[in-house]
Amino acid sequence: MEIRRALPQDVWELLHCLKMRSKYAVLLVFVISLIIIEKENNFISRVSDKLKQSPQALTEANSTEVSPAPAKNGSLASLQELDAAFSQLRSHLYNITLQLEGDRDPGPRRHVLLMATTRTGSSFVGEFFNQQGSIFYLFEPLWHVEKTVTFLPGGASAVGSALVYRDVLKQLLLCDLYILENFISPAPEGHLTPFLFRRGSSHSLCEEPVCTPSTKKVFEKYYCKNRRCGPLNITLAAEACRRKQHVALKTVRIRQLEFLQPLVEDPRLDLRIIQLVRDPRAVLASRMVAFSGKYETWKKWASEGEAPLREEEVQRLRGNCESIRVSAELGLRRPGWLRGRYMLVRYEDVARAPLQKAREMFRFAGLPLTPRVEEWIGKNTQAPHDGNDVYSTCKNSSEQFDKWRFSMPFKLAQVVQDACAPAMRLFGYKLAGSPAALANRSFSLLEEAQPAWVT
Repeated sequence: MEIRRALPQDVWELLHCLKMRSKYAVLLVFVISLIIIEKENNFISRVSDKLKQSPQALTEANSTEVSPAPAKNGSLASLQELDAAFSQLRSHLYNITLQLEGDRDPGPRRHVLLMATTRTGSSFVGEFFNQQGSIFYLFEPLWHVEKTVTFLPGGASAVGSALVYRDVLKQLLLCDLYILENFISPAPEGHLTPFLFRRGSSHSLCEEPVCTPSTKKVFEKYYCKNRRCGPLNITLAAEACRRKQHVALKTVRIRQLEFLQPLVEDPRLDLRIIQLVRDPRAVLASRMVAFSGKYETWKKWASEGEAPLREEEVQRLRGNCESIRVSAELGLRRPGWLRGRYMLVRYEDVARAPLQKAREMFRFAGLPLTPRVEEWIGKNTQAPHDGNDVYSTCKNSSEQFDKWRFSMPFKLAQVVQDACAPAMRLFGYKLAGSPAALANRSFSLLEEAQPAWVT
């Protein structure tokens, strides 16, 4: 009271004004913070465990950054510190918002099937979906089914195996991963297995909480690439699948599109099918390198002409091309059950313009293309040199997609052209009439894509 009497009235009013301004500024910061936090609350509830810590970070920011210590020189210094704290808080909230934008709820749950054959670039294209954090991605889970049904007594017919594939696929898209326990060998114990084929090719199976602590003396045949995880817990994987917003699966073991009609019409699924094709000459050239032992006859005939090319092998090639063509023709006819659910993509178009084709595929599937996907595409399509790994997804794609032309003997290309001419014409692959045309860099073997192929 004595101090108040000692001060002039105008000085006291100035101090009181500054004090009130400081209080109101603090209150204003908290009000703005609460409004922004409430606005982002719908996003925060859907993000991963990493972002679930964001509210805690916001709380810490509120408790530390917006309450600066009183300055010795009075309220004016306090206001300056308060302004700086408010700017830091606003910047922090803006960064959190940017993070959340990448995981914004894009709408209804989508199910994507990438349907291809071996050596068509499906592993590379599948990585587009594998890199999207809101997608639960599985790499070739039907591998286990093929290994089981083909070794049944007497084998399985093409129709029988297709029906088994379809039923297993439906359960996987519905996140019932337990279905695989009927086909994994040796059988999982307590829903644990170290034998899921190429587990490391699916990010969803190598991140927390699916990635459990590694176990000593447990042999992992298929392991995660960038971190050490224990045997795959199928229960945790199924729960992770249900938590993700979307599901995508890549397989080279389904050829007949018509068998997928029950899945497309299942009300529990919102299935989008992307059929990936590639020049059959390039496919054969790649298979002769990747699966060398299975193509010894082809290689000897092409290089030496010693062993005759068996007719059954040519017929197998023709049958593969025909099954692809028949499925594509069905999809392009757009029957009622497939309308808006089918997309045909050529690998060569993806290799020449990967980001553009990725945007088209994600738009077709009704999914957002996140910066992480774009970054992966940039890093993995501009590699200066290809490694020796024939399964690598890191390539200079624009230079590699037709590299096969300059090493394939022309007579081998002729066999493929004769066996696969109908499919090649449908997909816009030009036939080479001479060795010079095959190896001529200025002569394109690719027609421009038709609009019907991509919509």
